[in-house]
Amino acid sequence: MPEPTPIEIKVTREFQRKARFLAKKYRHIQTDLEPILEKLRLGETLGDRISGLKSIVYKLRIKNSDIQKGKSGGYRLIYWLQTPKGIVLLDIYSKSEKDNVDLKTIQQIIANFERDR
Repeated sequence: MPEPTPIEIKVTREFQRKARFLAKKYRHIQTDLEPILEKLRLGETLGDRISGLKSIVYKLRIKNSDIQKGKSGGYRLIYWLQTPKGIVLLDIYSKSEKDNVDLKTIQQIIANFERDR
């Protein structure tokens, strides 16, 4: 049985900037993200769908191993199912530093990504 084609994962400038910022404070962010990214590459849909957007966007809770609060105080990863074989990582933030991202901001990140391609 042939293996399924892995999903292509792209990142926005917003995601890159915030991941670099978080990496300065949380040394293990890459280790925390890697199993999640691998599941996404294999085609798993993780997290909860964000309603109110035209695009299919999910928000996912990820444990931050640098703090001892479990998933509730961990990271939030927002990603977009751009195509059946392509995911775009839109945003990441620490729940302890930011409460939420509004729909308008998510739409703007998507618009910027599409414009910059």
